[in-house]
Amino acid sequence: MSTVAANLEQLCINTIRGLAIDAVESANSGHPGMPMGAAPMAYALWTRHLRHNPKDPSWFNRDRFILSAGHGSMLLYALLHLTGYDLSLEDLKSFRQMHSKTPGHPENFMTPGVEMATGPLGQGFATGVGMAIAEKFLAATYGESVVDHHTYAICSDGDLMEGISSEAASLAGHLRLGKLIYLYDDNEITIDGSTALAFSEDVRARFEAFGWHVERVDGMDVAAVDAAIDRAKAEADRPSLIMAKTVIGYGSPNKAGSSKSHGSPLGAEEARLAKEALGIPLEPLFYVPEEALREMREAVERGIAWEAEWNERVKAFEAGSPERAAEFRLAVEGRLPEGWSQKLPSFPQKIATRNASGDVLNALANVLPTLIGGSADLAGSVMTMLKGQGDFQAATPAGRNLYFGVREHAMMAAVNGIWMHGGCQAYGGTFLIFSDYCRPALRLAALMQCPSLFLFSHDSIGLGEDGPTHQPIEHLMALRAIPNMNVMRPADGNETAACLKIALEMKSTPSCLVTTRQAVPQVSPGEIESHPALRGGYVVREAQGGTPSCVLVATGSEVSIAFSAADRLEAEGVPTRVVSLPSWFVFESQDVAYRRSVLPPAVPTVSVEAGTTLGWSRYAQAHVGLDRFGASGPGPELMVEFGFTPQHVAAVARELLRGA
Repeated sequence: MSTVAANLEQLCINTIRGLAIDAVESANSGHPGMPMGAAPMAYALWTRHLRHNPKDPSWFNRDRFILSAGHGSMLLYALLHLTGYDLSLEDLKSFRQMHSKTPGHPENFMTPGVEMATGPLGQGFATGVGMAIAEKFLAATYGESVVDHHTYAICSDGDLMEGISSEAASLAGHLRLGKLIYLYDDNEITIDGSTALAFSEDVRARFEAFGWHVERVDGMDVAAVDAAIDRAKAEADRPSLIMAKTVIGYGSPNKAGSSKSHGSPLGAEEARLAKEALGIPLEPLFYVPEEALREMREAVERGIAWEAEWNERVKAFEAGSPERAAEFRLAVEGRLPEGWSQKLPSFPQKIATRNASGDVLNALANVLPTLIGGSADLAGSVMTMLKGQGDFQAATPAGRNLYFGVREHAMMAAVNGIWMHGGCQAYGGTFLIFSDYCRPALRLAALMQCPSLFLFSHDSIGLGEDGPTHQPIEHLMALRAIPNMNVMRPADGNETAACLKIALEMKSTPSCLVTTRQAVPQVSPGEIESHPALRGGYVVREAQGGTPSCVLVATGSEVSIAFSAADRLEAEGVPTRVVSLPSWFVFESQDVAYRRSVLPPAVPTVSVEAGTTLGWSRYAQAHVGLDRFGASGPGPELMVEFGFTPQHVAAVARELLRGA
């Protein structure tokens, strides 16, 4: 490399560092050390390898880049600004301020070019695995002429300490996701100090055991990183981890290589010294030299050319295979095929709602060709198997059944990644009790406005003999507490089909479908496309005479119990309405008039749900629920033991009416 080129390269890298220093100092908050140390390897990736189009951040065949070490967000913001995304210098000056496009940790719906929200360590690592799965599946399904890109990430020591990264890395190695390349910012520093305090494992040996290609490089050497990425791209059958040795806070005379530069500003004096050491002018702040900007902005022309070339390949695909290309276009645009919901089955018979869920997925499999998913080793229990659709394995990547193994947390993060990649409708399934193992990924889906589909079966003490370790109590309410999370607990097969229709039509909200192990009777209408459950809650049975003196509001398997309790109350002369409320989230989106027509505020109301009563005061004044752990025994006996019987529900209603 000529001296001029080397100087320009260093100028670009130091511009990234200077922007990070100034943004963190201006906000008096943030993490300057990671961007200062990781700037060389980020520069190598973004200028020599990353195929993207700053003028079209959503170009489908772009390489995906995830800053899994989201605390170093100014590294990403600097790169986005310098390469020509719609992120101005003023946006960088508003770092960590209210209503800015540069929040403390990256958020995909706020900043152009940010693929996902990162910050919770390990989430970016695992979500990237989902993106790589989506790429491999779509390439196998429609051809590498139209889907052919890499998924890159920069991850940290903290990412690799989190358990989810081991789950995800093991899965990625098994699936041989060769287009997954992660750069490990190996700076040996965390907030508490040296990683030696808590992290002495052989990372290389661990990832090699997972089946990854691993190599060590000097992360401060652009040429070394560049060559390592080239070698990683040549590893078609193995994901790659490039262990890049870096110096956190590089350039800071007194804080480089220490935790003092990790999570707080350098301070005015140290910032001045760091700039002097790096050759960055002290004024103006947020200095961007024209030469560096010109060099980095070459990404715009490259990106436009790459996308144009891809568009030509898509046109060729359309000319040669118009039906397949039309199918591909729908997938890319995130649209469902015309008339897809007509394939939703109805269920006149008694059926476990987990079985109904499986039947619906299989009914939709042929009309939704990019519907893919699986379970955490529970396909036969959660009913996630798509019959006759093949298994997604390293050698058969067009298969649509994913085997996540006993890795609940990584599974749900990967499902998020598949959705965030685009082109697929993805789902993951496990028992409701294990939603605790998935919760960080579920919460992140809601925050990212990612419409993932999470399937949870074995929803109550009704599952029986496995006992309280497997019987969810607080889980429904805990999931409902997540903002922007649509939790649905259907009463029968027909409601299950309607709930899946809701979930698949969601654009910016994830859904949890919560289903029974035990069979439940049919209580709701069989016309799915106009099913009243599509409004979240509805009158499933009206009181005799039409004017209720009492309302029983229930979800899931308890709706049929409420039916029988209403029979008893009606026989005693108490007009009783039964309301099914499968989705609080959707019900709350209805207008006030509708909600009050279903649950009149002045009518005494009893909630019936086999879970905690916490939260039900929103809709009811008395409750039949469970505020203790369950027990081991046959499901029907447990329901009787804990009061989920028509007799007990009717008794609670009578008591409420006496006090009204």
